[in-house]
Amino acid sequence: MNEQTWWRDSFEEHRPHLRAVAYRMLGSVSEAEDAVQDAWLRVERADTGAVENIGGWLTTVVSRVCLNMLRSRGTRGEVPLDVRVPDPLVTPESGADPETEAVLADSVGLALLVVLEQLAPAERLAFVLHDTFGVPFADIAPMIERTPEATRQLASRARRRVRGSTTAPDSDVPRQRAVVDAFFAAARDGDFERLVAVLHPDVVLRAEGAHGRPTVIAGAHDVASSAPMYSKLAPFVRPVLVNGAAGALVLVDGRAVSVLAFVVVGGRITEIDALSDPARLAALDLSRVVPVGD
Repeated sequence: MNEQTWWRDSFEEHRPHLRAVAYRMLGSVSEAEDAVQDAWLRVERADTGAVENIGGWLTTVVSRVCLNMLRSRGTRGEVPLDVRVPDPLVTPESGADPETEAVLADSVGLALLVVLEQLAPAERLAFVLHDTFGVPFADIAPMIERTPEATRQLASRARRRVRGSTTAPDSDVPRQRAVVDAFFAAARDGDFERLVAVLHPDVVLRAEGAHGRPTVIAGAHDVASSAPMYSKLAPFVRPVLVNGAAGALVLVDGRAVSVLAFVVVGGRITEIDALSDPARLAALDLSRVVPVGD
C-alpha cells in the first residue's frame, strides 16, 4: 500500500467524525460535506510526514476550513445568524442510519445549533471543539490566533450563552411525540385553547421559506394564531425524528414541503423550527426518510 492510499483509507476512517465536527460548526449538511471534501484536498497537498496524531490533525484541518467558511458568511452579508434555521437531520422514527448516528452523537439538537449560530466564529470553534470533542485549548488557540487562556475564555463565554438560551428537553421521545401529535390535532380542529395549552407561554417559532427572510414569532398566543397554516398542513404530516427528537415531515403529492423540529420541555413545546425552502429541502435528500409516494 503506497502512502497516498494509506492516507485516503485513514481519512475515510475518520470521515464520520469530521462530518460531525463540520455539522456542529456550520449547521449545514451540504456545507459540512463541502468542508470535509476541502479538508481532503488540503491533506493531499500537505506535508504529512511529521503527523503523529492523525485524528487530531484531521480535526484541526477541517476545523480551520469551517472557521474560514463561518467568517466568509459575514463578509457575504448573509441572513443574520440569530434567525437562521440550521439544516435538520431527519431520520425515520425507527432510527437513523449509521452515518447519521455518528453526526447525531452527543445529542446535537437543532435548538443547540440555533444558539451556536449566534456565536462569533472563534467562540463557536472554541466551544464546539473543546466542549463537544474534548480538544485541548492549547490545540485550539493557534487556529484562532489566541492564547490558550483567551481561548478558554471564549469557550466559557459561549458556554454561558448556550446555558442561558437552552433548557434540557424532555428525553422520552414517545412523550415528545404525544405532545407534537396534540399540537397538530388542536391545529387541525381549530381549537385555539388546546393549542395554547400545549405551548409554553414563551414558545418561539422560527420559520424559513424560499428566498425570504426568516421570521420569528414569540409567545403562545401569537404562535397559536398561526393555527390556520398548521391546520392545512396537518393531513400531510408524517412523524419523523429531527436531530433525534420528535418532529414532522410534511409531504404533499410525495414532495417534501416542510420539516418541523420541536423542543418539548415539561410536556409543552418551547421551540419550533420550520424549514420550507425547497432548495434546502432538496439538498437534504428526504426521499430516503419517507419514500416518494408514501
